[in-house]
Amino acid sequence: MGAVSGIVAAVAGLASAQLAAAAGRPEASPVTAVGGAVVDLTPVAVREWAIRLFGTSDKLVLGLGILAVLAALAVGTGLLAVRHLPAALAVTGGFGLVGALAALSRPEASWRDALPSLVGALVSAGVLYLLVTAAGRTRPAGAPQGRADSMDRRRFGRLVVAVLAASAGVGIGARRLGAHGSADATASRARFRLPRPTVPAPPVPAGADLRVPGLGPFLTPNQDFYRVDTALVVPRVDADTWRLRIHGEGVTRPLELDLRQLLARPVVEHDITLTCVSNEVGGPYAGNARWLGVRLGDLLREAGVRPPSQGGTADQLVARSVDGMTIGTPVEAVMDGRAALLAVGMNGRPLPFAHGFPVRMVVPGLYGYVSACKWLAELRLTTFAAYDAYWVRRSWAQQAVVKTQARIDTPRPYADLSPGRVAVAGVAWAQHRGIERVQVRVDGGPWQEARLGTADGVDTWRQWVWPWQATPGRHRVEVRATDGAGAVQTGVRTGTVPDGATGWHTVDVNVRALG
Repeated sequence: MGAVSGIVAAVAGLASAQLAAAAGRPEASPVTAVGGAVVDLTPVAVREWAIRLFGTSDKLVLGLGILAVLAALAVGTGLLAVRHLPAALAVTGGFGLVGALAALSRPEASWRDALPSLVGALVSAGVLYLLVTAAGRTRPAGAPQGRADSMDRRRFGRLVVAVLAASAGVGIGARRLGAHGSADATASRARFRLPRPTVPAPPVPAGADLRVPGLGPFLTPNQDFYRVDTALVVPRVDADTWRLRIHGEGVTRPLELDLRQLLARPVVEHDITLTCVSNEVGGPYAGNARWLGVRLGDLLREAGVRPPSQGGTADQLVARSVDGMTIGTPVEAVMDGRAALLAVGMNGRPLPFAHGFPVRMVVPGLYGYVSACKWLAELRLTTFAAYDAYWVRRSWAQQAVVKTQARIDTPRPYADLSPGRVAVAGVAWAQHRGIERVQVRVDGGPWQEARLGTADGVDTWRQWVWPWQATPGRHRVEVRATDGAGAVQTGVRTGTVPDGATGWHTVDVNVRALG
């Protein structure tokens, strides 16, 4: 009964905390706040291991892990309560304090963010007291073990059912309140119509998409585009109330714009491949899309900003998202003429919420952690010497140019193939430099030239294919790329920290014997 009391009390507390968070900030719920704090405190090596193991499901796994730990602690607290109720109530209060401190540690937090965890702890302590007190009355004084009064047991059971039912009602209310809170954002996205580009992107060139079985499309569909960030709850921002502030060092004309004012400027379209610095050699965290937005360099010039090469005082542009994430981008890269955008559209549609609606940054040639802030709220000009953004404080490099990479998409690792002609195909990228050639070799033999898909500028990946006459046996296939500057991709294997992985992607396959 003590274990049951602990679990039920925890459920009631979490439901109450969720309701309190839904009425304020969803990010302040205990599970989300503690999860965010865990992400912040996790060593880089462990976080990279989790991304490799769980992929984009790492946040789900973290949330389930936190709930599993809470369940175990709840059982322990319930067992303690049977023997020493005041101590168990103190432990419950301690859990609430941990949640409150975690919520207060999050970016953009206020004192109100502590309330959901404290409310949850208070409710949990009250329910625990009620249930353990009821459980203590299930065996009459002096009665031998096992001769519990059946009527009192039924009363305890009814009480458990009543608390669970009430908790379910509170949870449903929290869900509806949260949905109502995001309804305005959802409605604003549904109403939003992408502006017609002043400078439209040309059609994808014929031959850019090689259409090889096993090779993905040249433009990655929105639903398949990778997502790597720290947001355990995807921010749902109301486009009608969204504002962007541009200020800081070297800004002579600070700007504050709403979405309508931002899009009153020329809108351009550009195809850009994004890559995450956490992408291992051959990994999936790269995607290519057609982005629609306003040129960020032009906006900074309007604010009076000059790049360092022209005497500007700021060399870092710090972008801040609505959830407090900070990303630092070199001012020079933003203002050197490349298609650095404040994007509002992705593949002909408004940005999905998961990819930054209503406005995000996209800067070709730089890894996402130094260029691709989502749910953008603020741009502040400063220097790299004066400020370290979120990931830099966690062992990543201040500046990180995308490294030249080639990936084999087909055949898959350890594929069982028939002898004869096999299409070895994949993608290669070196954003803002372009891909000049791709070479493939088998079993350490001579490098062979792959056929490249038509280039769609220097900011996108290129597909490639090489016809292999496969012979029976086990084989190792390797690939390397040469970028538009003539630099050949290095074969030296390094990890992702601090500024991206290097090495040749290698795939081992088996070719069946004839007959």
